[in-house]
Amino acid sequence: MIRKLKSSAVIASTALSENRVTVPDSLKMQNYKCTLSYDGTDFHGWQRQPDKRTVQGILEDCLAKITQNKIHVTAAGRTDAGVHAQGQVASFKARLSLDDEELFRALNSLLPQDVRVVSLTKIDPDFHARKSASSKVYRYRICNSPLISPFLIRYVLHWPSPLNVFLMKEAASLFIREADFTAFSSNRLLYPVRKVSRSEISQKGDEIIYTVEANGFLRYMVRTMVGTLLEIGKGKVPPQQVEEMFRRKKRSLASPTAPAKGLCLVRVNY
Repeated sequence: MIRKLKSSAVIASTALSENRVTVPDSLKMQNYKCTLSYDGTDFHGWQRQPDKRTVQGILEDCLAKITQNKIHVTAAGRTDAGVHAQGQVASFKARLSLDDEELFRALNSLLPQDVRVVSLTKIDPDFHARKSASSKVYRYRICNSPLISPFLIRYVLHWPSPLNVFLMKEAASLFIREADFTAFSSNRLLYPVRKVSRSEISQKGDEIIYTVEANGFLRYMVRTMVGTLLEIGKGKVPPQQVEEMFRRKKRSLASPTAPAKGLCLVRVNY
């Protein structure tokens, strides 16, 4: 194990040293696609913000150290503060003498341990992490038990009170539609129509898992939908009320936004 870590560090160090040399003008600008996993607990979301720790900011800073140039990275989705990612996809353009494997190792040697590049490859010049995506899949985890393991607390919402999972399943299916999701977001500027193709509740032991897939999501959309499902699970709101929320298109009718820590971007489809 020690030998492997040392070898990786040497390769990354060599790659960085080589890239401090001026990159020949003959090298073409390449488009890169990378898949990332990160624990969002200690980040203020994806998007770079002044004086705040963000995933985009850290990734761009690491790329700048490698390339000696300012690199702009675009993500498939701008996860909010505290939201995790298992399969976030990002794209960026750079002129590099490194091959993909050297860049992959160099990046992971510089990134903090709560962010990993899972895969990295050159891709068609027209590929764009956000615009080329056909759908995104999010998962929200709820531990419905009096106690929760300390090993889960950063990634799962602890809900010690009883929940009616049957009613939550019924309500989840009502989100499958192409419609105006204004009632389930803090959206003010974006076109509010989204197409949800999958919305389902499953249960594994004490854990309730909500999985949702759509062609795009508004800000806080998934977490507000989860908040609504929790209200329904508590018996405070009937499942049929979801239809009224869509009809009225008023955010005030929907339930509180669920905490960020239970949410994870699982996959981006292209």
